Amino acid sequence: MSLAPRVVLVHRTSEYEELVARHGTHGQAAFFLSSRGRDIAEVAERHQRARAALAEVVAAVPLTWRQARVERADLDRFLFAPEDVVVVVGQDGLVANVAKYLAGQPVVGIDADPGRNPGVLVRHRPGNVKALLGSAFTGTADELTMVEAVADDTQRLVALNEIYLGSAGHQTARYRLGLDEYGGAVEPQASSGVLVGTGTGASGWLRSVWQERGGGPALPGPTDRRLLWFVREAWPSPATGTSLVAGELGADGRLCLTVESDRLIVFGDGMEGDAVELTWGQTVRVGVAGVRLRLVG
Repeated sequence: MSLAPRVVLVHRTSEYEELVARHGTHGQAAFFLSSRGRDIAEVAERHQRARAALAEVVAAVPLTWRQARVERADLDRFLFAPEDVVVVVGQDGLVANVAKYLAGQPVVGIDADPGRNPGVLVRHRPGNVKALLGSAFTGTADELTMVEAVADDTQRLVALNEIYLGSAGHQTARYRLGLDEYGGAVEPQASSGVLVGTGTGASGWLRSVWQERGGGPALPGPTDRRLLWFVREAWPSPATGTSLVAGELGADGRLCLTVESDRLIVFGDGMEGDAVELTWGQTVRVGVAGVRLRLVG
């Protein structure tokens, strides 16, 4: 007998909950905020809206379906199953946080605070959940391109927006950089890191770097099978070059980086706490991931 579908509700601790946990009581948290010119009423109101959105989503799940909940901090310890429908209740960034742990499961993004979020990935309201769940496996979904980094020791990292390669703390990183068509690593560099991003990431960090460079290759769309990459603040010296500082990767292209520092890290979507660590001499290749994010609606 096949299992009934399972809805996995992904949420994150609110700012209000974090404040009360840190300061012990509502009153202490209110005093802390007031000393910094803020009012806890606004923070508490956003907390209540988020809780109300989550409760409305829970009520919309069919009684015959199974349910599970996972908080953002516990994503790396949660096991997603093939029959899951993932419902993210929160901000756009929360969809990116969960994307790296999925393998084709449909994702429904629910905006818990309309007007405050851009709504790029959390496209729906809680009231639409029932209809969306009914068509999650058969309805239309956008197949969003993701980026992956694979190290020579088989460590692998996948991200929805972008992958950063560099030194912890964004200090000077030393490495050799190259493209597949040039036969691997070809230029020694010293920089504050390398950024490789997708069309989804083109609404965030990637766009800011792209604008600073005055454009260049057109930004990809979320479903385009291509990436843009930029070297941040490359430093010219007798031992390091700056001829390879930006470019585009097609579906089969790979950017190759060989470490020439004691330690470099690779992390995705701003989650530096879940990074891959590389040491001197290791090589990592970055390109379009084989897996995509299935975003409903």
